[in-house]
Amino acid sequence: MQSEQIHLSHQQQKGHPYPGRFITLEGGEGSGKTSAIQYIERYYQEQGLPVMLTREPGGIEISEKIRTLILDPAHTAMDGRTEALLYAAARRQHLVEKVIPALQQGMIVICDRFIDSSLAYQGHARGLGMDEVWSINQFAIGEVMPDVTLYLDIEPEVGLARIQANAQREVNRLDLEQLSFHLKVREGYNIVAEQFPERIHKVDASLSLPEVAGQILQILAALQEDFPPTVSN
Repeated sequence: MQSEQIHLSHQQQKGHPYPGRFITLEGGEGSGKTSAIQYIERYYQEQGLPVMLTREPGGIEISEKIRTLILDPAHTAMDGRTEALLYAAARRQHLVEKVIPALQQGMIVICDRFIDSSLAYQGHARGLGMDEVWSINQFAIGEVMPDVTLYLDIEPEVGLARIQANAQREVNRLDLEQLSFHLKVREGYNIVAEQFPERIHKVDASLSLPEVAGQILQILAALQEDFPPTVSN
């Protein structure tokens, strides 16, 4: 596999100017992010810390409407650049309306997907280029990057099988892509994870949910001293 380079400065790789902490979960379809995020919420709640869960695309009314547009299975004609721009638009509104205010209050924000999804899905799997997709998102996110990213790594065949077995999970347009697309998504995630190991921590998502949660909580416990949450008065 030819390694694709992302030309980000050190300041752009992680962090933000606010007192709260921003944790993101990433992974391919069926990696179990939605289930794992509940364990993280409980972990911080048990410490008496303020936590907010959210997701991308979505989290607020405007971004949820964009999510519906993007993921509608009927929209198979959507161009890759259109898709990337819509994700960036949803991301911007979500940031300014929900994420940044929470970070300003010193909360721990846990978000299901962020910029790494765009780099892996649109930048690599769609073939738009990671640098090009980063440029679009730099305009959208400004100076806000996650403090920590948990990448739930799973073979696409396993993740897609989980989706098919879960009748309650929504089937979106990305689920309908060919296996080759999902293989490229995983490849894209691994490129990003290899370049930014200080921020992105890989988790073996092929294991049972309690085992996955155990890996995640071990990572967060080890990082606690590096970014102790600050609660503003």
